[in-house]
Amino acid sequence: MSTMPTGNFRFIDPEVQDDFKRGIFNAIIAPRPIAWISTLDANGHANLAPFSYFALFSSLPPIIAFSCNTPEDRQAKDTLANIRETGEFVYNMATYDLVEAMNATSAPLAAGADEFLLAGIEKVPSIKVRPPRVAGTPASLECVVDRIVQLGEREGEIPTHVTFGRVVGIHLDEDYLDESGYFLTEKANPVARLGGIQYAVSAPPFELPRQFTRAREDSY
Repeated sequence: MSTMPTGNFRFIDPEVQDDFKRGIFNAIIAPRPIAWISTLDANGHANLAPFSYFALFSSLPPIIAFSCNTPEDRQAKDTLANIRETGEFVYNMATYDLVEAMNATSAPLAAGADEFLLAGIEKVPSIKVRPPRVAGTPASLECVVDRIVQLGEREGEIPTHVTFGRVVGIHLDEDYLDESGYFLTEKANPVARLGGIQYAVSAPPFELPRQFTRAREDSY
């Protein structure tokens, strides 16, 4: 038996309706984790920028992805341009303790400008890739580019590029690991993006029983 939804609903057709606002997706698909991405250009200039269109897509192989919209003033954001040149980047967890610095790195600076210096963030060397890591974050992932996919090819659409990265190195602050080696997300207090200029942090976690048995449970 089906039930009709209660309340008043509005249907929006994003292909035809004048009142469609694309920012509505940011409030619906929320909270979204933030990928704080550090890169180097071909000349070794560092760049650091946050992206809230971000997710983990596979743990084996370990693949993460984030997307860049095409800015109005140039053909590609510096992060994407750098990744195309070098094929490397680092994901840094944006935590509540670092949220003001993270926000500062979203400022539109000239190409080649160093957001680490702007936000007063210390650089930490990576091991397998050249871009530096963010000092003070409890988790960083060194990545090499797996592929870059372009979206938005219809008339009137803004080209968007999704970068898929293969994780080749993991840096974890031992203070954020339990005795079994699992990462303590609640303690790290990562920041997530909502709609508009709103952000959020994780609520206290809760558990639900798993409804299936995983193969190779020990690998998780």
